[in-house]
Amino acid sequence: MKADRHTIAWNGRGSAPVDRVPTSRVPDDVLLDAARTCVLTTGVRRTTLTEIARTAGVSRMTLYRRFPDVRSLLAALMTREFGALLRRVTAEIDTALPARRRLVELGVAAVRALTTDPLLRTVLDKDAELLLPYVTERLGSTQLLAEDVVGGLILAGHADGSVRRGEPESQARALLLTVQSFVLSWRPATKDVPDETLLDELRHLLDRSLMP
Repeated sequence: MKADRHTIAWNGRGSAPVDRVPTSRVPDDVLLDAARTCVLTTGVRRTTLTEIARTAGVSRMTLYRRFPDVRSLLAALMTREFGALLRRVTAEIDTALPARRRLVELGVAAVRALTTDPLLRTVLDKDAELLLPYVTERLGSTQLLAEDVVGGLILAGHADGSVRRGEPESQARALLLTVQSFVLSWRPATKDVPDETLLDELRHLLDRSLMP
């Protein structure tokens, strides 16, 4: 039985060496955590696979075997981070509430969480143009995941009578786009309007649009 081999590489700062583990033993989360650190430090455009590998303490080939380019790695990072945020926000909504109330609270909570999320704030502040394709060309996997959650609550609202009857897919898409617009425009929108006042208006807007 062969012993595990570790390759030694300098950490890029001229100090102690970094112990690099074989590719098969590096969890994706280690690589994604390193990518997150790099993005928070320098922004998306300045983040390279070389820097991510150095931060993760792995060889570049280890990273290349898992993610062929920065775009694919960052897409996986965004899916992980915002998927986790969505699950956390959804879990905090009281399931005993009528579906319309849950939808409204979910929308407001999602805006509150996303606009204060360090990763999204960094992307919006330093590389906002990278999000443009998800507004003008296609919906990303995280957007579709959010839409699925909203769609399920809309169907529940049809069943309990708290949400007006309509085409569920279109209703879910409209809610997604409404919340998304608040998230993407939050910083300029709140320069002269108080945060909580704007969230109150969002709550009213969502509730009225869903009311039977």
